[in-house]
Amino acid sequence: MENLKILVVDDEPRMRKLVKDFLVKKEYKVLEAENGEEAIEIFFKDSKIDLVILDVMMPKMDGWQACREIRKFSKVPIIMLTAKSDEQDELLGFELGVDEYISKPFSPKILVARVDAILRRTNKIGAEQILRAGTLELNKAAHIVKVGDRTVELSFKEFELLVYFVENQGLALSRENILNNVWNYDYFGDARTIDTHVKKLRNKLGEDADYIKTIWGMGYKFEVDK
Repeated sequence: MENLKILVVDDEPRMRKLVKDFLVKKEYKVLEAENGEEAIEIFFKDSKIDLVILDVMMPKMDGWQACREIRKFSKVPIIMLTAKSDEQDELLGFELGVDEYISKPFSPKILVARVDAILRRTNKIGAEQILRAGTLELNKAAHIVKVGDRTVELSFKEFELLVYFVENQGLALSRENILNNVWNYDYFGDARTIDTHVKKLRNKLGEDADYIKTIWGMGYKFEVDK
């Protein structure tokens, strides 16, 4: 997804950095603007922006005005961010052609999931969503896992855990690291939940269960034997 470009528009530098950090982690390229005027200037200079994340309350030109200007010329996906939880604001957003409307405070992981979903829906994310390791094939867009010719039914978290393992092949992953990346950065549950999910995952993978190796006293490593 390194070729997909997202414009993040917010007058709060800390908010822009938070959103940018999570998007960059998913290999999106991020452009930043601190108000609507700057956003419009950047947007019309760069014809390859794939999605806009647009805050409502900003100086010089607010999010609604910026959205109207963009919509005069482009159908690029737009996610609106607002500190208000106002039904009228939400309805206005959808009337202007906004694709998603998210109220602050929000989970950055949820925001990124919305970005992923919109870009899948608009066919911006495609073949690169297929992961392969040994006899495993994971379709991230469709949430389908195959072991050879057999389709394996996984829960949402089992699927996310397996994707994380495959994308980090050969790396020793601590339980804390897995919790932070697969569950949530503010997850305060028992780390033993990881062991439970790994056990279920191994049972479902059958002969490929050995790809998930236990590192005693630390966590796990996903490794396809040569």
